[in-house]
Amino acid sequence: MAKFLHIADIHLGFDRYDTPERTKDFFRALQTVLDRYAIQAKVDFVAIAGDLFEHRNIKPATLNQAQVCLQALKNANIPVLAIEGNHDNRPYGTRTSWLKYLSEWDLLKLLEPNDGADAENRLTPWNETTRSGGYIDLSCGVRVIGSNWYGATAPRAIELLADAITKLPAGPDHTVLLFHHGLEGQVSRYAGALRYTELLPLKQAGVDYLALGHIHKQYAVEGWVFNPGSLEANNVEESRYPRGAYLVDLSAQGVEAQLQTDYFHRPIVRLEVVAKGQESLDQLTQMVLDRAIAAVAQHQGDTAPILELRLTGQVGFDRLELDTRRLQNTIKAACNALVVLIKYDVEDVAYQTPLGDGQNRGEIEQSIFEDMLTAHRDYKTRASDLARGLSDLKDRQLAGADEVALYNLVETLLELNQAEPATMPETQVEY
Repeated sequence: MAKFLHIADIHLGFDRYDTPERTKDFFRALQTVLDRYAIQAKVDFVAIAGDLFEHRNIKPATLNQAQVCLQALKNANIPVLAIEGNHDNRPYGTRTSWLKYLSEWDLLKLLEPNDGADAENRLTPWNETTRSGGYIDLSCGVRVIGSNWYGATAPRAIELLADAITKLPAGPDHTVLLFHHGLEGQVSRYAGALRYTELLPLKQAGVDYLALGHIHKQYAVEGWVFNPGSLEANNVEESRYPRGAYLVDLSAQGVEAQLQTDYFHRPIVRLEVVAKGQESLDQLTQMVLDRAIAAVAQHQGDTAPILELRLTGQVGFDRLELDTRRLQNTIKAACNALVVLIKYDVEDVAYQTPLGDGQNRGEIEQSIFEDMLTAHRDYKTRASDLARGLSDLKDRQLAGADEVALYNLVETLLELNQAEPATMPETQVEY
């Protein structure tokens, strides 16, 4: 029986959210996975199905992270077999890459088919001297075959690989193929995914375990297609997907693959606060702050979470009055969150009082004024009284009242809103 660890989409060097701690998360995830499920589990080999790195061009610290993890496996005499993914593959015409560099330094074996002029010899055995080859036969009884990043040409590449596999000399009892591509139906809005039927030539060619990467969500199909998902979520949306590392046993009884998830993860908290349109700006800000503190407090471990806060609903003030950057900084200062992300998706309250049959012009006008005032955070509590004052102000202006009298009435209305007297002052309009 052979045992191996299947991982993919590690994305060392991930650099979003403008914090070095988040970049280190991807290193911590890989390091803890390899220690627990490769070294301690004493696997025969580790398979990396693409995207070890986030970028083709990496920083020295990122290369060092990879070397630390891979050296630990080498010290434990655990070989690492890898392929390039779309993030870390070398562009067409480029002769080297950082994965190739790691392979040449004997920290992993980069398995690459010949897809160019030497396609007649598409799959050649691994050569320790040249540090190159398309497949390797391991002493644990497994043949591991590599592939390249094919993108839109993946269906044709599968046909060519399947044909090449059938022409290989007899080998071990089990065959594993590393392939970086996604299967349709697993995530929405993903163009170019493969249909399951397009994978079948590989099964017919003798592949017992198809080790996929690329989609950051765990899935398995028909007991031979396996995708572990990314080790760490690349964004908050991905946090809802299962993900991890497959610890796989290959035996005469078949494939037994168990998803392992007990390793370092940065907690991600997703919170939605719905505004009802009755809150003032200060009240809504305090409500959001209280909810955020309570949500983050549920994660009291040593690892500060990432908080995504969605503010939805309606507000009774100009939505631009809420300074989301200031709110973001206030929340971050008040709670133990590494990153605070705010999605501000509210609408201004649009009140519209139904007009009854037979209403006269004055009643309709009063309803319109009340709607306008109710939608304002400072005036909504006295909207009815202020609406009558506005009607009075309009009548006075149309009657030719002098500007001093009009300004005096406006001051009276404003004082009414501040002091909230019980009754409106009587006014006389001369026609």
